[in-house]
Amino acid sequence: MTAYIIKRLLTAIPVIIGLSVIVFLIMAMIPGDPALAILGSYATPENVERINRDLGLDRPLPEQYLIWITNLLQGDFGRSYILNRPVIDEVLERLGATMILAGTALVLCSIFGILAGVVSAVRQFGWTDRVVTFFVLIGISMPAFWLGLIFILLFAVQWRILPASGMYAVYGGGDLSDLIRHLILPAATLAIVATGVVARLTRAAMLEVLRQDFVRTARAKGLDERAVVYRHALRAALVSIIPVIGVQAGFVLGGSVYIETVFQWPGLGAMLVKAVSTRDLLLVQGGVLVAAALYVLVNLAADVAQAMLDPRLKS
Repeated sequence: MTAYIIKRLLTAIPVIIGLSVIVFLIMAMIPGDPALAILGSYATPENVERINRDLGLDRPLPEQYLIWITNLLQGDFGRSYILNRPVIDEVLERLGATMILAGTALVLCSIFGILAGVVSAVRQFGWTDRVVTFFVLIGISMPAFWLGLIFILLFAVQWRILPASGMYAVYGGGDLSDLIRHLILPAATLAIVATGVVARLTRAAMLEVLRQDFVRTARAKGLDERAVVYRHALRAALVSIIPVIGVQAGFVLGGSVYIETVFQWPGLGAMLVKAVSTRDLLLVQGGVLVAAALYVLVNLAADVAQAMLDPRLKS
């Protein structure tokens, strides 16, 4: 298993390098001058030239990239132009909030998606299957940011039972119960679409497994139907379901960008939106790379879990 993990980590290195090049080029092509955002009303031609020279922005793009990636390999993510603090400090401070939100959404979509898919497959063509399929299609079809606004309108404005924004109450609070109350709406919003995807693919995987010979053999031995479904069929179907959950990890990480903006959640996504608007290049590049590395680690964990269920995949 150790050799398999090392192999998967090595294959992730080109992905991270390629992503760093893409992010760097995209930020370089965005209109605007970071020096103008830094200087504001003091942006005279002389000051702009001086800032660009100090930051190395007057050099050719390949040279800028080599300087940035060399510093990155030494653990130096640079310094935020706008915040005037190390990029890595700001990213790690925001990363915790994003991991809470995305992690909760991923757990919710995994649990409810698998349960909905299993029930739908076991009750194929029944009314339960039709009801689950209907709500799954509704969930997949709704844009998450629109759903978030509807949740705010209903639960925060009209019914006033949940807070509309933030991670903790502005006055008081700050404990676990306060965090959970603020987490419910953004996590549910982020999880709904992913739940539909997991449910659909779980249903397809379960239907395929339930037709196999070992399931018929288990039933012929007189095993309880729940044992057949959850102990035998679901275990075999998880080999196909786990990679889907790994892919949905990328969805919830990417979706956190606009969900954090809608709910004013102080995470990595909200930070990236502000950094892009202010042309804070190093902050955007550092934030995207950390998020990408986190996504790679989650997919690595999914691959390891899949290989543990089916050892043939390690070959």
